[in-house]
Amino acid sequence: MAESGSGPLSGVRVVELAGIGPGPFAAMLLADLGADVVRVDRPGGAGLRIDPAYDITNRNKRSVLVDLKAPEGVAQVLELAERADVLLEGYRPGVAERLGVGPEECLARNPRLVYGRMTGWGQQGPLADTAGHDIGYIAITGALGMIGPPDGPPAIPANLVGDYAGGSLYLVIGVLAALQHARSEGGKGQVVDAAIVDGTAHLTAMIHGMLAAGGWQDRRGANLLDGGTPFYGAYETADGGYMAVGALEKRFYGEFIRLLGIEQEAPSRDDFAAWGELRTAIAARFKTRTREEWTAVFQESDACVAPVLSLREAPRHPHLAARGTFVDHAGITQPAPAPRFSRTPGAVRRPPAQPGADTEEIARDWQAPGLLAPPPADPAGAPPAGPSRIQQKDAAS
Repeated sequence: MAESGSGPLSGVRVVELAGIGPGPFAAMLLADLGADVVRVDRPGGAGLRIDPAYDITNRNKRSVLVDLKAPEGVAQVLELAERADVLLEGYRPGVAERLGVGPEECLARNPRLVYGRMTGWGQQGPLADTAGHDIGYIAITGALGMIGPPDGPPAIPANLVGDYAGGSLYLVIGVLAALQHARSEGGKGQVVDAAIVDGTAHLTAMIHGMLAAGGWQDRRGANLLDGGTPFYGAYETADGGYMAVGALEKRFYGEFIRLLGIEQEAPSRDDFAAWGELRTAIAARFKTRTREEWTAVFQESDACVAPVLSLREAPRHPHLAARGTFVDHAGITQPAPAPRFSRTPGAVRRPPAQPGADTEEIARDWQAPGLLAPPPADPAGAPPAGPSRIQQKDAAS
């Protein structure tokens, strides 16, 4: 029996053509919410050199091994597409079509299929056929230029802003909206073009409004939310740790300077000319105690101050522990599914899928006997096929 759990997407079938980065993360999110996600892995792997047992973005999925460069492999993917509600791919434009598993072929088999395309630059445009990474996508949208100190280079926010926020989440939004349409009366399947540059630009909507209204300066470290104010930023503590301060509203700011112990000597926050002096006073005070000591001072207050934790420290924070924000599964501490649902909660049901390990089970559950053809050869020492075009040009091109 298919393990789709009790999440809100229970019963939804998803085919994921293996890649790395935002595509697998989007598919993981659908799987966390109960969808039956079948990952179509390629011989040699998808290009990310990590032990599959630790690739959390492949949790809650099942895997088949298919060689899309062979006719029988194409037939197997089309057989799955015919039985699926959603198909996700992250090749560079034109690759899926050349392989024979593009939107035209898949929608001909299944007119109600939602065909989700995850790319960095999009399906059209001067850069569509070029390689790229998160940093380049967020660079041209203006997002990267907003992050970092005013007197230094932009700060690189890992791959969270582009790949996952502007990419994966927008793909999921698009797929779910298209799925709703496909399932409505008279609805049909369609192609969802999710480009990281589009999603990342969309994330800056509020900032563009503030810029047009004169409430945002088009430079780093000069604004309300980018560290330009002394009461919205990170300050070092006596032990080399950091505290994050977000005391924007006046009543929260009042609580902040009271607990910090500078209420009497701090210059007015409304005196812009004194902001340098205020920042110096805040920084000097934070340096008098350790991060743990300041955490205790601001604990459960409305000062909007929090310790800056590392990835290993975060699961132990009392609030996150109480909420079960992180879970331990198959020996790996990892973020729990989000968001939460009162009637149809998601869950971590399966460890990361092992390439090709679930072929017989999927063939039975999806009634796809073509998957039981002999698996493709994986000669020892063969180089892995190229990853998603979001990271580099696909090896299948």
